[in-house]
Order: sequence, then structure tokens, then C-alpha cells
Amino acid sequence: MTGQRIRDLRKEKRISQTELANVVHVSQQTVTAWENDKAEPSSSAISKLADFFGVTTDYLLGKTSTPQFTAKHENDIQETLKNMIEGLTNDTSLAYLKNGSEEIDEESAALLKSSLESTLRQAQILAQQKFTPKKYRK
Repeated sequence: MTGQRIRDLRKEKRISQTELANVVHVSQQTVTAWENDKAEPSSSAISKLADFFGVTTDYLLGKTSTPQFTAKHENDIQETLKNMIEGLTNDTSLAYLKNGSEEIDEESAALLKSSLESTLRQAQILAQQKFTPKKYRK
């Protein structure tokens, strides 16, 4: 799993095993062993690889199936979330939240924000899957 992900990420960046080896300060043979699942990268190598590829260490290790969002996607999610929250708390907005006749409490507002953010992230993942050409899907 780890080896396949390293190989896929390296090919996405269009770099050779030798170039990746130079980044992580190991030999090209070590990168080959990782990619063929003959050896596991050390924790420091995993950290360097994750930083270089812009993914989480959990993704590299196979603990999650989704790499980290790119900076642009993250900014889009945060901007949309900010706009939604501002719209929900605006007194003049039709969406002004009231629980009966009381304003929504802080805990409920935090839960709503968390839920909206989770929904936006899931929508981003689905959009990426939908618009990724079939030949690039895994």
C-alpha cells in the first residue's frame, strides 16, 4: 500500500526515483525497495515524503484513502464556509438561526459549522471524482 502510493505520487509529479531519492536523502535502490514493498520507509522518510508530496503521513501509510486537499481546494472550502456562516448569522438574512424564539447557542453553532465543513469537504471529494477523466482514476 505505502509503496504503491509513493510510486503513484512520484509519477504524478513526473520525477524519477533518483530525483525522489535526492529529496529524501536516500539511495535510488531504497526508493525502488519502497515502491516494490520490499522495505518500509523510516518515520523521518515518511515525514519528508508527505511534506514533499503535500499529503498526510496517514495517507502515505494507508490509514486514510484521501490525500490532503490542495491549498486552493482548502481555501475554497474555507471561503465557502465563511460565507455560509456569515449568511446564517446575519440579522437581516432569511436564514437567521433561531431555536424557537431564542438565538442558537455557541455549542449548536459550532456543531453546525463543523457539519457544514464536513459536507463541503465531501462535496469537494465527489466533485474531484466526478470530473477526473476515467484514465486517471484509480
